[in-house]
Amino acid sequence: MTTFHWRPIEAEDDEIAATIIRGVMSEFTCVGPGYSIGDPELAAMSAAYADERNQFFVLTRAGAVVGCGGFGELAGEDGSICELRKMYLLPEARGHGMGKQLLDHCLRAAKTAGYRKMYLETVVRMTAATQLYRRYGFRELPAPLGATGHSGCDAFFLREL
Repeated sequence: MTTFHWRPIEAEDDEIAATIIRGVMSEFTCVGPGYSIGDPELAAMSAAYADERNQFFVLTRAGAVVGCGGFGELAGEDGSICELRKMYLLPEARGHGMGKQLLDHCLRAAKTAGYRKMYLETVVRMTAATQLYRRYGFRELPAPLGATGHSGCDAFFLREL
């Protein structure tokens, strides 16, 4: 059995990370204005997440990138809240506990980076993801926080770190 490995994103991963994000977003019909599929940072994820307060990771299996995700400061807030961002796994990487591993890693790293809370937004049709967030102590919010520009999202969560 080939094992999975998480590592920080590198410039050579930018294109495949963008492809994964666009593919999974399309799979769940999260396309068009109001979704992260159109975020300008998709063109250069490694540059957008190049410091302790903004970190992004890729999941590899047999040398191929099969997932990604990270966190960064939540725009429009006071700097104490980070946002879990672009956590997506290809179908062949799902069901192996990799989402849990990445979420654990992001929660620890965000706390080390000085954040006090983690926010995320998603869509309710991503049922496996929303179940995972609830199991990890994220509480659902009635409305979005910050200024992400992702008006297509319909589920908002927050967790203390």
